[in-house]
Amino acid sequence: MEDQEIADASGLEDLEHRTFAFFWETANPANGLVPDRYPTPSFASVAAVGFGLTAYPIGVERGYVTRAQAVERVLATLKFFRDAPQASGAIKATGYKGFYYHFLDMKTGLRFSPKVELSTIDTALFIAGVLVCEGYFDGKTPAEAEIRRIADALYRRVDWAWASRAGGAVALGWTPERGFHPMYWHGYNEAMIIYLLGLGSPTHPLADGAWQRWTTDYELAWGTAHGQTYLRFPPLFGHQFSHVWVDFRGVRDAFMREQGIDYFENTRRATYAQQAYAIENPMHWKGYGATLFGLSASDGPANLRTEWDGKMRQFRRYAARGMGGAETYDDGTLSPSALVSSAPFAPEIVLPAVAELKEHYGAVYSTYGFVDAFNPSFDFDVPIKNGRRIPGLGWVDGDYLGIDEGSTIAMIENYRSDFVWRVMRNSPYLRQGLARAGFSGGWLDKAR
Repeated sequence: MEDQEIADASGLEDLEHRTFAFFWETANPANGLVPDRYPTPSFASVAAVGFGLTAYPIGVERGYVTRAQAVERVLATLKFFRDAPQASGAIKATGYKGFYYHFLDMKTGLRFSPKVELSTIDTALFIAGVLVCEGYFDGKTPAEAEIRRIADALYRRVDWAWASRAGGAVALGWTPERGFHPMYWHGYNEAMIIYLLGLGSPTHPLADGAWQRWTTDYELAWGTAHGQTYLRFPPLFGHQFSHVWVDFRGVRDAFMREQGIDYFENTRRATYAQQAYAIENPMHWKGYGATLFGLSASDGPANLRTEWDGKMRQFRRYAARGMGGAETYDDGTLSPSALVSSAPFAPEIVLPAVAELKEHYGAVYSTYGFVDAFNPSFDFDVPIKNGRRIPGLGWVDGDYLGIDEGSTIAMIENYRSDFVWRVMRNSPYLRQGLARAGFSGGWLDKAR
């Protein structure tokens, strides 16, 4: 449960409310589609819809909207995805085999362009939000019963086996023009949720051994960096996204049993490692320190190679940044969402940093909470497509990104009340997926 005094000092209530408003006010109420970014005109992101479906029950619990309002929004969303065309054709479809295209037209809900792939990870993030609604809306009204029926049907429709290949590895995506992406999800990153949902499916499950295929390269990722020994992945979002829906405290698979920790502890260590990296600040970026860190996938100021601090540096627009210097795209750009989403794991270092961020970088906090990114070091007089340069603050983004807003509100609520985790602990599908992956211990071994 939350420490109210700490939460209030960090402004979490105001931040959570503003972030909820992003989903409530920017989504298309007719079909529930959520923009990939805002206010820049944008297509919808199917992953952002999943985060929105996770946010609506939080809004009910916090009193931001009524239960009836949330039911109406959720039903509109689920009905759209139930009825939207699932077809193997090139563009007149929303998805295929139960999966969905990464980006959809905000009005029609159809594949945004021929360049957009059917995305396994973004579908998994969407389905995770669907399952939150199935678990939360447990009332006896016809509307809530319909939510549960449609949510269950959407999950059961996903053909996880179709998207997997030799050894159970799941492809990154598929297009009707080119077939499956040549790369597969394996190692350690944000895609744990794909395998857990796929293994839990009662209709089209991943094969036995899929989790072992996923963990094949764990030994390469396990190591010590900046005083922490853990499964490493440079951007913080890889340590956070699956945790939005899965309470990994006390439950372990075979690999983590050998290491003597769980994935929750692993992410706590990743958070501390990022703070230590920021304190060390090997590239000498402005602002980095004990109360300013958070390297992750985010917007950036510009694609520009120029001299900074006497050395040539590469700045980027959108990139998956991580600690490790130029090789991991550290260009001085920080993600407030990556910082806030670490609150459940290491509140003792994260919450003071959030308070410091709001106090000293006020321009990054606006209508819908924190904008997606900022870079105190970027102060070059060059054309910028998004955001603005502010004297003394560097570059500040002008957009909010749906997936980062979603991680922010969900992780604030998990820190404050365990809400999303409590709902998902009751999902028989998630329990089955964890069991088939070899997880045991903690809440998983307790009767519901």
